[in-house]
Amino acid sequence: MSEQREQSLVRAVGGTYFPLALVARMPYAMMVVGVLTLVVAGRDSLALGGLNSAMVGIGAATCGPLLGAAVDRFGQRRVLLVISVASSAALGAMAWVVYSPLPDAAVLAVAFLVGATAPQIAPLSRSRLVAIISACIPPARRVRVLDSTMAYESAADEIVFIVGPVVAGVLAVTIDPWAPVVAAAALTLVFVSAFALHPSAAAAQAAAGRTPAAGSVRELARPGVVVIVVGILGVGLFFGSMLTSLTAFMGDHGRPEEAGLVYAAMGVGSAALAMGVALFPAGFTSAARWLVFGGVMLVGALALPGVSSVTGMVLALLVVGLGIGPTLVTQYGLGARRSPVGRSATVMTMLGSAVILGQSLASAITGNVAERWGTEAALLLPAAAALVVVVAGAVNARIGEPSAPVAASPEREAATAGR
Repeated sequence: MSEQREQSLVRAVGGTYFPLALVARMPYAMMVVGVLTLVVAGRDSLALGGLNSAMVGIGAATCGPLLGAAVDRFGQRRVLLVISVASSAALGAMAWVVYSPLPDAAVLAVAFLVGATAPQIAPLSRSRLVAIISACIPPARRVRVLDSTMAYESAADEIVFIVGPVVAGVLAVTIDPWAPVVAAAALTLVFVSAFALHPSAAAAQAAAGRTPAAGSVRELARPGVVVIVVGILGVGLFFGSMLTSLTAFMGDHGRPEEAGLVYAAMGVGSAALAMGVALFPAGFTSAARWLVFGGVMLVGALALPGVSSVTGMVLALLVVGLGIGPTLVTQYGLGARRSPVGRSATVMTMLGSAVILGQSLASAITGNVAERWGTEAALLLPAAAALVVVVAGAVNARIGEPSAPVAASPEREAATAGR
């Protein structure tokens, strides 16, 4: 994004928007790790901890799209203010119920509520920015600015999902296992509420001008939307299987506590190349980018079972990361362009929910595989996840590019606004 374009978007949303949106998504990145750490410490069961992490993902996946639908109908401000209180309460209940005499079933139920009330700031931020881009950026520059914005958002996600687990781990070690969950509750109450009340929400509503009736829910099941959900689910599966199998790999090398640091190598490559997506030539279409960079993910993942040293693993993850960032940017960009009228927030939360569902389920499955059949078997699962991404990319290529840029028509511009 050129300096002029960047300044125009920053001016539209306000200088405080991007730092606030970055911090506001931190609790979401801390939840899965925080719940896992808390349950393992409080209930002395790794299996139960993994199951609770999966329940967080299931809760987010089942209720996230409902949150998006509520936003499309009632606006971000009102919905997020309610969710910030509900999520903080659920996280507080989680910190209490683990140490209570209640049975494990109660812990699992609260874990589901933690996921169900998770404020999905990342997809809602994308939806809000798409609305403002639709109104403030001329059509000739709109797709490139959209790609730049999706690139930033993906890089921000990478940063948060690297920093979040580290912060959770530090709090658990230095204070107590309940500290990450309580900290996530406090951050949610303060920063998610601030995000809800930020002037950009009103700016997006004003940019819309008028809002036509939302498209039918059936439109969310169109092949062009479903294939993106499946593809981004594959990325989530990759995240979960990669982190869990890497933990087993580092455990075999006697350094399990360094798994997070090695995993960060993947995030560095991912964030770096994601930011460069906007510089790709227009002829390098979204469909082609998905296939090319999904292929990079797959090639890197296929090398993982043959890696024997920590240095080799870092190099392999750097290669894999080069594929992940551009793939995510492409998928979110396509999601914005293919959203049915009036369903922008719903589609974005569907995509965000698919990531965390894939991550949670793959973590539980990969942990079981590593325990039963060893690290080498677990390291095969990231390649299987990457294959899901590539196959979905091939189907997407058959569907073709969206017929028009984001919000090319006034009706579309109005419909994609977050309120």
